[in-house]
Amino acid sequence: MGDAYDNALAETINGLYKAECIRTTVFQSGPYKTIADVEYATAGWVDWYNNRRLHGSLGHVPPIEYEHVHYASLTEQFQPA
Repeated sequence: MGDAYDNALAETINGLYKAECIRTTVFQSGPYKTIADVEYATAGWVDWYNNRRLHGSLGHVPPIEYEHVHYASLTEQFQPA
């Protein structure tokens, strides 16, 4: 049996996607005329969301940069002395 929080993450991302990609002209200039327009804008938004947006809880660095630093620090820990 589910509860009210089962889909919370999916609904949050869906809301961000609609607000940041679909309802603005940041990733597409003008109205969407074809499915390809939506797909292209969506790909741009996903790239921005995963690689370039500044994330407050990560120290205002993009997620990809934070991930590279994290994995580099793990690699350095396991190097023989």
